[in-house]
Amino acid sequence: MRDVGPTVPVVTLWDWLPAAFDPVLILIAVWLGWKADQFGKVLIIGMIALAVSVLVSWAISSMGLPWIAPVRSDGLTLFPVRFVAAMLWASGAYAARRLARG
Repeated sequence: MRDVGPTVPVVTLWDWLPAAFDPVLILIAVWLGWKADQFGKVLIIGMIALAVSVLVSWAISSMGLPWIAPVRSDGLTLFPVRFVAAMLWASGAYAARRLARG
């Protein structure tokens, strides 16, 4: 019998995009990023936006309603993708506010 190594799961770009463009994640990250007074807070904002978006997505998914980025036991949650996306959205909002203020 041949020894078979572990297989690597294949996650396509079409699975990553809904996680990065979750409307709740974008709303929380942009709002808090706009309000931030220091760039160091973007890391904390990323964690907050990740937690809130996952909880809201889980609640919507558990009710059986369709959602762009569902959180289910049989689907992909992609926490790293959501976290990096939240930090990018918050960083963009923080930079936009700094540019707007001059």
